[in-house]
Amino acid sequence: MNEHEIRKSFPILHQEVNGHPLVYLDNAATSQKPIQVIEAIENYYKKNNSNVHRGVHTLGNRATEAYEGAREKVASFINAGSSHEIVFTRGTTTALNLVAQSYARAFLKEGDEIVITPAEHHSNLIPWQQAAKATGATLKYIPLQEDGTVSLENVRKTITHRTKLVSIAYVSNVLGTINPIKEIAHIAHGHGAILVVDGAQSTPHLKVDVQELDCDFYAFSGHKMLGPTGIGALYGKRKWLEKMEPVEFGGEMIDFVDLYDSTWKEIPWKFEGGTPIIAGAVGLGAAIDFLQEIGMNEIAAHERKLVQYAFEKLEGIDGITIYGPRKGRSGVITFNLDHVHPHDVATVLDAEGVAVRAGHHCCQPLMKWLNVTATARASMYLYNTEEDIDRFINALIKTKEYFSHVLG
Repeated sequence: MNEHEIRKSFPILHQEVNGHPLVYLDNAATSQKPIQVIEAIENYYKKNNSNVHRGVHTLGNRATEAYEGAREKVASFINAGSSHEIVFTRGTTTALNLVAQSYARAFLKEGDEIVITPAEHHSNLIPWQQAAKATGATLKYIPLQEDGTVSLENVRKTITHRTKLVSIAYVSNVLGTINPIKEIAHIAHGHGAILVVDGAQSTPHLKVDVQELDCDFYAFSGHKMLGPTGIGALYGKRKWLEKMEPVEFGGEMIDFVDLYDSTWKEIPWKFEGGTPIIAGAVGLGAAIDFLQEIGMNEIAAHERKLVQYAFEKLEGIDGITIYGPRKGRSGVITFNLDHVHPHDVATVLDAEGVAVRAGHHCCQPLMKWLNVTATARASMYLYNTEEDIDRFINALIKTKEYFSHVLG
């Protein structure tokens, strides 16, 4: 792939920030949008805007076709067995909460176990805390190894015959670790438990095949994979979705309504009450088209190359601590500079036109495990180049020199 050619599709990247050309390395938080996605949304509102599944007029039919066409694209992108197994949500958080509120509260009881890891994003931790409190189930954690990875030995020790649900991120948003989802699914299923996967950081960067992974649920967001904010999806195996009750009630998710009782539509529509995020789905569909035209394997290879390049440069700077494993990781590098708060690091980098994230990254238990209050994070994507990494490293060296002078 040619990242320099790809950059031409992203208008936002061609600007100066604080007098410097923008280097955007905050892709784990949200990605930038290619002109193809922007135009798809604009075209929808200019030519096809109407509600879906209601009107019989031309615009209504066009909108319905675009919305359901996007569902087909999502299903194909992650290799779901059917588009009926794709529920549109507002994003990963909503999707995981849907499973916690619908599946977990209906099928878990006191004495059951929910298993996660200390490295989970808050959106894959708090819903299970609440589900455990509501059902009487016990929340258990798979211990991390010294480098932050998850070992299958620890997975086997943690999951027991009492475990009914395991939920884990495919890729950590802090450590960049890539977890062995297929093997964890095998262990979980061997004990009769289901596997939920937080795919927020994997879907934009890796080729995902939910049938090969054999996960029961898989959640992800559109805005981290070139799509707009406010749209995401939950994949669920048909056998589970059909048994689950909706968590939102109202228009368009019903089959028949009487004064004292109602019935629901078939999956996935029974989970999509109210007017759905139509333009968001259209934008997500355009984003998938863009990613597939390049190829997910090519994108993953490009990010591995960039991470390797960045690691070699970072390791040449004294006073840098990098968290997570050296190999087998995604395009995320989380680090700290000795004696400098990560917010100060990010502020000085921003003055040089380099955008990185600083804070606890919605992973406070993991920060505690790392024995830090916060970190800085540089996260890469398909439009980043080695020149971006050089700018980032040079700005980091300037940051170190500046604070060495200030702190004496």
